Amino acid sequence: MQLQPGREAVVRVAVATLWSRPEAVRPVDRPALDPHVDIPTWISGLDTDQRVGDCVLSQLLLGERVLITELRPDGWAHVVAVEQPAAGLDPRGYPGWLPTAQLAPAPTDDARPPAPWVVDATVTELRDAPAGAPVLPGVVLGTWLVPAGPPAEGWRPVHAAGHDRPLWLPADHLVPLPTEAPPARDVLAVAARLLDVVYIWGGLSTHGIDCSGLVHLAWRRFGVRLPRDADAQALATTPLPLGTERPGDLYFFARPGRPVHHIGFVSAAPGTGTDRRLLHACYRTRRVLDEAMPAERTATLVGVHRV
Repeated sequence: MQLQPGREAVVRVAVATLWSRPEAVRPVDRPALDPHVDIPTWISGLDTDQRVGDCVLSQLLLGERVLITELRPDGWAHVVAVEQPAAGLDPRGYPGWLPTAQLAPAPTDDARPPAPWVVDATVTELRDAPAGAPVLPGVVLGTWLVPAGPPAEGWRPVHAAGHDRPLWLPADHLVPLPTEAPPARDVLAVAARLLDVVYIWGGLSTHGIDCSGLVHLAWRRFGVRLPRDADAQALATTPLPLGTERPGDLYFFARPGRPVHHIGFVSAAPGTGTDRRLLHACYRTRRVLDEAMPAERTATLVGVHRV
């Protein structure tokens, strides 16, 4: 089966980056473009300004589904990331460009695997056998995988997109997706595991992440698909009166007359007055941090919502 416009495909690399257009890619982005991507090397090669360029739109994790809308002869595919809702951009999902080498044809409806499990390790790698040679390094928290059999010697086999044979990871790195909505505190605890991860505009992994990516990924870990961007996340969640928030709820920020531009987790019950704490991927400091809400954030706080 080949990649075709109008058909679905799946991401076959640990983390694929969704680009605004192929022509926007910079020489420094090469490690993120290869069939064997190296996201940590890519991020370490970016300077402070390059980490926030608008060429990156989002990222997709191993096995994530896309709808192909165009294939170019130079090795690029225009896709819609159907697992990242973005109603304001495309009702089908988040649109952008990926290298075709990072995609594999999706299984037919008859061959779709059963409900997946989820990677709970911050980062892991898939190997060709228990304790064998690495095949897919850099697989991150929140990646959905389907077990391919029982564990053996502390390792578990899984199906991985684009690979005919099962690959292996430590058994305790993979857990079943919950069948019920998680407590918000549990989602906050997952987000807190990303403290000090670097800020990358459009980032959606434990290698580098942005503010709405942190919220999307933390909830994805529990099987809940929120929209990708902060303004859409505001529309998909329930507003609360300020002062009634609990840890794990979401703060939203906007400038007067402008759409929501920033989001973060409520990381502690509010104190008196404007005493609030915020866990977020911070554009200014270029990292994920938990802090007392600064005055400049308080000035643009427009609401608190609950998933």
